Amino acid sequence: MKYKKLHNINSAGFKTPHDYFESFDEKIISKLNAKSKLESIKETGFKVPDDYFESFNDSIFEKNLGEKESKVIQLFSIRNLIYVSSIAAAILLLFNLSIFEIKPTFDNLETETVENYIIDENISSYEIAALLSDEHIDEAFIIDYFVNDDNIEEYLFDNADIEALMIE
Repeated sequence: MKYKKLHNINSAGFKTPHDYFESFDEKIISKLNAKSKLESIKETGFKVPDDYFESFNDSIFEKNLGEKESKVIQLFSIRNLIYVSSIAAAILLLFNLSIFEIKPTFDNLETETVENYIIDENISSYEIAALLSDEHIDEAFIIDYFVNDDNIEEYLFDNADIEALMIE
Protein backbone atom coordinates (compact mmCIF):
# COMPACT_ATOMS: atom_id res chain seq x y z
CA MET A 1 0.00 0.00 0.00
CA LYS A 2 2.99 2.28 0.02
CA TYR A 3 2.64 2.83 -3.72
CA LYS A 4 2.32 6.56 -4.41
CA LYS A 5 2.16 7.22 -0.66
CA LEU A 6 -1.42 5.97 -0.25
CA HIS A 7 -0.74 5.18 3.39
CA ASN A 8 -0.50 8.94 4.16
CA ILE A 9 -4.08 9.84 3.01
CA ASN A 10 -6.35 10.63 5.98
CA SER A 11 -9.59 11.75 4.28
CA ALA A 12 -11.77 10.11 1.62
CA GLY A 13 -12.08 13.27 -0.48
CA PHE A 14 -15.91 13.28 -0.65
CA LYS A 15 -18.08 15.77 1.22
CA THR A 16 -21.85 15.88 1.78
CA PRO A 17 -23.92 18.87 2.84
CA HIS A 18 -24.67 19.34 6.52
CA ASP A 19 -27.73 17.26 7.70
CA TYR A 20 -28.05 15.64 4.26
CA PHE A 21 -28.85 12.12 5.44
CA GLU A 22 -31.22 13.30 8.17
CA SER A 23 -33.49 15.17 5.73
CA PHE A 24 -33.05 12.75 2.80
CA ASP A 25 -36.10 10.59 3.61
CA GLU A 26 -38.36 13.61 3.91
CA LYS A 27 -37.27 14.99 0.52
CA ILE A 28 -37.94 11.66 -1.21
CA ILE A 29 -41.40 11.31 0.29
CA SER A 30 -42.34 14.89 -0.62
CA LYS A 31 -41.26 14.27 -4.25
CA LEU A 32 -43.36 11.12 -4.43
CA ASN A 33 -46.46 12.80 -2.97
CA ALA A 34 -46.22 15.86 -5.21
CA LYS A 35 -48.04 15.75 -8.55
CA SER A 36 -45.49 15.00 -11.17
CA LYS A 37 -45.11 17.02 -14.34
CA LEU A 38 -45.11 13.80 -16.32
CA GLU A 39 -48.68 12.99 -15.30
CA SER A 40 -49.95 16.12 -17.02
CA ILE A 41 -48.51 15.04 -20.41
CA LYS A 42 -51.18 13.32 -22.52
CA GLU A 43 -49.26 12.60 -25.75
CA THR A 44 -45.96 10.76 -26.19
CA GLY A 45 -44.53 12.96 -28.92
CA PHE A 46 -44.26 10.12 -31.44
CA LYS A 47 -46.71 9.90 -34.31
CA VAL A 48 -47.28 7.05 -36.74
CA PRO A 49 -49.01 7.69 -40.06
CA ASP A 50 -52.50 6.27 -40.46
CA ASP A 51 -52.63 2.63 -41.71
CA TYR A 52 -48.84 2.38 -41.44
CA PHE A 53 -48.70 -1.18 -40.09
CA GLU A 54 -51.39 -2.44 -42.48
CA SER A 55 -49.51 -1.19 -45.55
CA PHE A 56 -46.01 -1.94 -44.24
CA ASN A 57 -45.67 -5.36 -45.92
CA ASP A 58 -46.92 -4.01 -49.25
CA SER A 59 -44.41 -1.16 -49.24
CA ILE A 60 -41.52 -3.53 -48.50
CA PHE A 61 -42.49 -5.85 -51.36
CA GLU A 62 -42.71 -2.91 -53.76
CA LYS A 63 -39.23 -1.74 -52.82
CA ASN A 64 -37.73 -5.23 -53.24
CA LEU A 65 -39.34 -5.82 -56.64
CA GLY A 66 -37.95 -2.57 -57.96
CA GLU A 67 -34.33 -3.59 -57.24
CA LYS A 68 -32.01 -5.21 -59.78
CA GLU A 69 -31.53 -8.93 -59.73
CA SER A 70 -28.39 -10.11 -58.02
CA LYS A 71 -25.51 -11.38 -60.12
CA VAL A 72 -25.38 -15.17 -60.41
CA ILE A 73 -21.94 -16.71 -60.16
CA GLN A 74 -21.68 -19.98 -61.99
CA LEU A 75 -20.19 -22.91 -60.13
CA PHE A 76 -18.41 -24.36 -63.17
CA SER A 77 -16.85 -21.29 -64.72
CA ILE A 78 -13.71 -21.35 -66.84
CA ARG A 79 -11.73 -19.76 -64.02
CA ASN A 80 -12.77 -22.39 -61.46
CA LEU A 81 -12.15 -25.17 -63.99
CA ILE A 82 -8.58 -23.94 -64.56
CA TYR A 83 -7.91 -23.82 -60.80
CA VAL A 84 -9.22 -27.32 -60.18
CA SER A 85 -7.46 -28.84 -63.19
CA SER A 86 -4.12 -27.26 -62.24
CA ILE A 87 -4.37 -28.64 -58.70
CA ALA A 88 -5.27 -32.08 -60.03
CA ALA A 89 -2.33 -31.99 -62.46
CA ALA A 90 0.07 -31.03 -59.68
CA ILE A 91 -1.12 -33.90 -57.47
CA LEU A 92 -0.93 -36.36 -60.38
CA LEU A 93 2.60 -35.20 -61.19
CA LEU A 94 3.62 -35.57 -57.55
CA PHE A 95 2.47 -39.18 -57.37
CA ASN A 96 4.00 -40.12 -60.73
CA LEU A 97 7.48 -38.87 -59.91
CA SER A 98 10.10 -41.55 -59.63
CA ILE A 99 11.30 -40.38 -56.21
CA PHE A 100 8.68 -42.58 -54.57
CA GLU A 101 9.76 -45.66 -56.52
CA ILE A 102 13.44 -45.64 -55.57
CA LYS A 103 14.09 -48.38 -53.06
CA PRO A 104 17.61 -49.20 -51.92
CA THR A 105 18.83 -52.61 -52.98
CA PHE A 106 22.18 -54.32 -52.72
CA ASP A 107 22.62 -54.01 -56.48
CA ASN A 108 22.74 -50.19 -56.45
CA LEU A 109 24.55 -49.96 -53.10
CA GLU A 110 28.19 -48.98 -53.44
CA THR A 111 30.91 -50.77 -51.54
CA GLU A 112 32.40 -47.50 -50.35
CA THR A 113 29.10 -46.54 -48.72
CA VAL A 114 29.03 -49.78 -46.74
CA GLU A 115 32.68 -49.36 -45.74
CA ASN A 116 32.06 -45.80 -44.53
CA TYR A 117 29.05 -46.97 -42.53
CA ILE A 118 31.05 -49.71 -40.83
CA ILE A 119 33.88 -47.29 -40.02
CA ASP A 120 31.58 -44.51 -38.76
CA GLU A 121 29.49 -46.81 -36.59
CA ASN A 122 32.56 -48.55 -35.13
CA ILE A 123 31.28 -52.01 -35.95
CA SER A 124 33.84 -54.64 -35.07
CA SER A 125 34.65 -57.77 -37.04
CA TYR A 126 33.17 -59.86 -34.20
CA GLU A 127 29.81 -58.15 -34.58
CA ILE A 128 29.85 -58.80 -38.33
CA ALA A 129 30.83 -62.45 -37.75
CA ALA A 130 27.94 -62.84 -35.30
CA LEU A 131 25.51 -61.85 -38.07
CA LEU A 132 26.84 -64.52 -40.45
CA SER A 133 25.88 -68.14 -40.07
CA ASP A 134 27.51 -71.23 -41.52
CA GLU A 135 25.08 -71.13 -44.42
CA HIS A 136 26.35 -67.70 -45.48
CA ILE A 137 29.97 -68.83 -45.54
CA ASP A 138 30.35 -70.94 -48.61
CA GLU A 139 33.69 -72.61 -49.23
CA ALA A 140 33.14 -72.56 -52.97
CA PHE A 141 32.82 -68.76 -52.88
CA ILE A 142 36.12 -68.39 -51.10
CA ILE A 143 37.92 -70.81 -53.41
CA ASP A 144 36.45 -69.35 -56.58
CA TYR A 145 37.32 -65.82 -55.62
CA PHE A 146 40.33 -64.91 -57.70
CA VAL A 147 42.87 -62.63 -56.11
CA ASN A 148 45.67 -61.54 -58.34
CA ASP A 149 49.05 -60.25 -57.26
CA ASP A 150 48.33 -56.66 -58.28
CA ASN A 151 45.35 -56.47 -55.95
CA ILE A 152 47.33 -57.91 -53.04
CA GLU A 153 50.19 -55.53 -53.65
CA GLU A 154 47.87 -52.49 -53.86
CA TYR A 155 46.13 -53.54 -50.63
CA LEU A 156 49.41 -53.89 -48.78
CA PHE A 157 50.67 -50.48 -49.95
CA ASP A 158 47.41 -48.77 -48.94
CA ASN A 159 46.59 -50.52 -45.69
CA ALA A 160 49.60 -52.29 -44.21
CA ASP A 161 52.39 -50.78 -42.19
CA ILE A 162 55.48 -52.08 -43.99
CA GLU A 163 57.82 -51.37 -41.09
CA ALA A 164 55.70 -53.49 -38.78
CA LEU A 165 55.69 -56.34 -41.31
CA MET A 166 59.50 -56.17 -41.69
CA ILE A 167 59.98 -56.41 -37.93
CA GLU A 168 57.76 -59.47 -37.71
